Amino acid sequence: MTTDVWLPFEAHEIPGLPDASEAGLTYRFWDGGPDFPADPADCVFYVVPYMKTTETAVRPLSAMTSVRVVQTLTAGIDHVEPGLPSLAPGVRLCNARGVHETSTAELALTLILSSLRGIPRFVEGQRQEEWHAGFYPALADRSVLIVGYGSIGSAIEDRLAPFECARVARVARSARATERGPVLPLAELPSLLPEADVVVLSTPLTESTRGLAGAEFLARMKDGALLVNVARGPVVDTKALVAELESGRITAALDVTDPEPLPAGHPLWHAPGVLISPHVGGSSSAFLPRAKRLLAAQLTEYAAGRQLDNIVLTTGS
Repeated sequence: MTTDVWLPFEAHEIPGLPDASEAGLTYRFWDGGPDFPADPADCVFYVVPYMKTTETAVRPLSAMTSVRVVQTLTAGIDHVEPGLPSLAPGVRLCNARGVHETSTAELALTLILSSLRGIPRFVEGQRQEEWHAGFYPALADRSVLIVGYGSIGSAIEDRLAPFECARVARVARSARATERGPVLPLAELPSLLPEADVVVLSTPLTESTRGLAGAEFLARMKDGALLVNVARGPVVDTKALVAELESGRITAALDVTDPEPLPAGHPLWHAPGVLISPHVGGSSSAFLPRAKRLLAAQLTEYAAGRQLDNIVLTTGS
């Protein structure tokens, strides 16, 4: 009987993890290094290493003939999807819902406020010993549109609440009601975009959202609007965005880009009105404790034979 659990942290570093002998599990540490910690065929629970390439994430999957659970430490699963066809039917894929909301929402607000209030200009002014006084846009009295209203989108709205926004509109793949108001379907975007001063992308990357913010989407944004992307780079058509930025019609704040990492010499680096952070939405000090709590909870349920949380899909179904 196979019992191996592959973890990207040492087992003793995860508080609340089930006792290995009592649970009948063998914990193996693998953070994406060149050598596997054991035979992948003996792995029943695979925790995908965090902040590694797709190639690293899927490398052991084809040999994991006994795996029953694949657990990501990201909200998105696009980096493991290429390896899913090699898995046997019945494997549960779980994401990290609940781990990244705090960090990503915090960065989304940072990008919004920094862009509106001119922080990049002030930093450059300090470097050049220049005093850039004047009036700058505030977040107060602005209309915000959140595209992708899952747990991260909801956490972003939580943090918008104290800033006296004139309106927050919510869009997701399907319509629903929330305590804060209606969530509208993606089909409503054409009518919502011209009204938004700030458009925040927090949607998963799927075939339906790839290139969602393309030329038509961007053209519908109002003059002077700010586009914030904390989702995935390919949700935005980079060529179309560069064209809009170079025209000076809109601005952007991007934690993710396409391509990524953004190579030296790429026109997006120096496009006017853009602020770029290096995909650090989830990788803050808030990540580790939340990730470890999730793994302890998931493995406790697994060892007890109970239903896991955050199941995104089951292979073969």
